[in-house]
Amino acid sequence: MPRVGGAAGWCVFSVLPPPHSVQEGEDEWGRAMGSEPASGVGTRRRRERSPEEGLPAVHSRQWAMARRALMTVLLFSLILGGSLLLWGYVFKGCGPAHCEMPVCRDLLSLYLASGNTSVAPCTDFFSFACGNTNRTTSSFQALAKENKRRLQRILEAPGSWRLDSGEEKAFQFYSSCMDTGAIEGAGAGPLRQVIEELGGWPVSGDWTPLDFNRTLSLLMSQYGHFPFFRAYLRPLPTPPYTPVIQIDQPEFDVPLKQKQEMNYAQILREYLTYLNRLGTLLGGDPNKVGEHASFSISINSQLYQFLRPPEQQAQGKLFQMVTIDQLQEMAPAIDWLSCLQATFAPMSLSPSHPVAVHDLEYLKNMSQLVEKQLSKHRDFLQSHMILGLVGTLSPALDSKFQEARRLLSQKLGELTGRPPTVLHEELISDIPRVLSAAPWASWCRSQHIRGGSCTKRALLTKPAHPRWMTCVEKTAAFFKPTLAALFVREAFGPSTRSAAMELFTAIKDALIARFQMLPWMDEETRAKVQDKVTQLQVKMGAPEWALKPDPARQEYNDIQLGPSFLQSFLSCVRSRRARVIRSFLQPFPNHRWQVLPWGVNAYYSIPDHVVVFPAGLLQPPFFHPGYPRAVNFGAAGSVMAHELLHIFYQLLFPGGCPACDTHALQGALVCLERHYAAFPLPNGTFFNGSRTFLEDAADTGGLAIALQSSVSVQNLERRTMNWFWILRVGHQISRWPRV
Repeated sequence: MPRVGGAAGWCVFSVLPPPHSVQEGEDEWGRAMGSEPASGVGTRRRRERSPEEGLPAVHSRQWAMARRALMTVLLFSLILGGSLLLWGYVFKGCGPAHCEMPVCRDLLSLYLASGNTSVAPCTDFFSFACGNTNRTTSSFQALAKENKRRLQRILEAPGSWRLDSGEEKAFQFYSSCMDTGAIEGAGAGPLRQVIEELGGWPVSGDWTPLDFNRTLSLLMSQYGHFPFFRAYLRPLPTPPYTPVIQIDQPEFDVPLKQKQEMNYAQILREYLTYLNRLGTLLGGDPNKVGEHASFSISINSQLYQFLRPPEQQAQGKLFQMVTIDQLQEMAPAIDWLSCLQATFAPMSLSPSHPVAVHDLEYLKNMSQLVEKQLSKHRDFLQSHMILGLVGTLSPALDSKFQEARRLLSQKLGELTGRPPTVLHEELISDIPRVLSAAPWASWCRSQHIRGGSCTKRALLTKPAHPRWMTCVEKTAAFFKPTLAALFVREAFGPSTRSAAMELFTAIKDALIARFQMLPWMDEETRAKVQDKVTQLQVKMGAPEWALKPDPARQEYNDIQLGPSFLQSFLSCVRSRRARVIRSFLQPFPNHRWQVLPWGVNAYYSIPDHVVVFPAGLLQPPFFHPGYPRAVNFGAAGSVMAHELLHIFYQLLFPGGCPACDTHALQGALVCLERHYAAFPLPNGTFFNGSRTFLEDAADTGGLAIALQSSVSVQNLERRTMNWFWILRVGHQISRWPRV
């Protein structure tokens, strides 16, 4: 989490003090604050000043001026700054930029409620802005939840919209999801019907064995369950990023590698209890259920042993290209062509079709295990697949099945010290289905998605949700085109988009101007930097298909709702998969969005040289056309500048800018690292900026650029602007989540 305090923001991407208008009253207030006792912010200033003494003389004086200037602005804005005085000065007409709009009053209330009131801001601004122990979520998380609330309000007011027959299905699905009475009344009946379609279950005594590969094909194509491996269609992580079928290891409910878990025996007992509970809910004989559940655990444990250790995954190749025919020879237990063809229809596959395999040795060992069990325990293998399917479908089942899943998650979290992974992939929108560490990290780096959301565990882990939120997420996953168009129509109209683009243009212009002032950058590099900024594409709000929705794409003719919620859920799973596959078969757009319109993650895509700011981010309290300019610059503007600076990361690496003044650049990086190291973390340790210096540079540089841009376009009285700016920075930017 970046810290606001001092002027390290000027260290790397900015070297000159802010324009003179920001420094009004600097001498007077600077002297006053310079006489403060050696505590709080004053102490930090001294600790931060010492690293600069060893920096190159050519610009150490400018850094010192910049530090004093920005710190003076911070302290000047906060020295008077109890909430009552702020209210009087800004909202009661003392300055020309007063704002009486309800959105401004709401914003002020949010600021005052979010600070740590036990600390005086003029004594310790960092603790005041970031030390509210009663706050359990970041501003980004709060905004994400509010965006889902907006979707909820949309879905619960179908009469407010002109809907065609296809769009109505989204509202009907949400309504059926919220109808818990009907779901509870159906009980396990709809699930038993699904099991019958798969040939039945040996434990229930009603089993007509199907061909193994026929059962596997149905599980993959009709129910989205992959018991032995996963198959998904995604672009390759390397140029030319061609969409290809990728074969990867399966998801596992629990870690079953004995050497890696201290509570291995207890984990097994909890997992066995969970499987027994599922079998009992399905009406199975308890003795038979226990035997088949133990076998399922044994299968999972053996499969888990076949996985490559994480260190080997990171060091090895991300994937290996083979044809389906070659894969058939190496892992013959699976009928690869029939299973993949059923799963990826309407794609036309042949034995010579290439696929990307992430762990070929795992697939070979898995095939041998399946062949062995098919010859001895076909009934147990059927039970293994059925029990896994029940876990996959549990979000669409009654509360008894969901409670069993919740209890397992809770127990595993207690035993492993980390949250378990959600396996219901159809509910997770638009993220790569890549498990191994190296591909996932590569994808995150390539997209530069902000915050802790760009981690495998964060994306695949979901805390307990209220029912409305669960149903909103399901509806959004299955009816994305409809909800995207409605969300944009309500939350990101033309005037909001125009104001956001105006803000971005100002930030971009300030970035270009700032690079002209960097003393460590040579003229040739400056010219290249300016060209790169000029050629950058910006995507604002939502993709074209959401801004100008095509009604033909929203018919959802293949979705059949009812008679049970489970059947509606499964129909949506199949429809969504078919739409995703068809989208990959069509010509690629200039850039395929990696976030939903209601998402809050901005990002820069290296392959496409495009920066994306979703409509969900450009909402209060981050952005509103009615806010004073300084608020928008301090929040959304800082995020925009942050993402723009990602373009130039390579300049900060050793050798990334051979013609630059490397000595001066290194001194600036040291300045930044030591600035962050001066701030204590809640657990008593100190921040290790050496691990995140790129993000730190973008954070603080983004603030500096946004501040410069705001004062250059603000023609009103500056001091009023500073109140908004500092308060917004303190309560918003200091809470940015970390990647």
